[in-house]
Amino acid sequence: MKQERHIAFDFGHFEGFNFRSQSAIDGLLTAQDVVNWDHDHEGEAEFWPAGDKPEISRVFEGRSAITATELLELSSLLTDLGDDSKESYLSVYFAVAILGGHLGELSADQVRDRAPFCFIGGNFTDLRCEAAYELFELFYPDLYRIWESTPCDGLTFDTDRFLDSPSLTVTEIKLGDEVALLVAPD
Repeated sequence: MKQERHIAFDFGHFEGFNFRSQSAIDGLLTAQDVVNWDHDHEGEAEFWPAGDKPEISRVFEGRSAITATELLELSSLLTDLGDDSKESYLSVYFAVAILGGHLGELSADQVRDRAPFCFIGGNFTDLRCEAAYELFELFYPDLYRIWESTPCDGLTFDTDRFLDSPSLTVTEIKLGDEVALLVAPD
């Protein structure tokens, strides 16, 4: 009897193709259905995100198929990170897609150590402005206080120039109806 392996979070739905029947698998499957799929009994198959959980689609971006092992590795990693918040998914995405990590080899500590600052909202223009001011204050608190307290109207802060600095990695991504800006110091 096959031992059942458990997915701890809602990964949305998946679609699939069964090679035995040479057809699409009817209906949507959960991540647990994908993990429990018996390739010997039900037929060799491949699966991919249906798109209802944009964070999952992002983590596996550019992939034509996802394995049960990868879903279990992601579930384990999110468990170790402590939650399945958008920020956790985005941190895993950043570690894999931007930094070139391998999902099965990443630890929660590695993801946390290189986790980007995540800004989520409705449009990139507002997010870039919000991120630049927040990070300016965080990284350069003394300069921020001087800039904020100056009575000089001509002293401006160029948010785009700040974020486009070679000392930052900035990634803009779409998450369904929302957008996310990921910023990490190099």
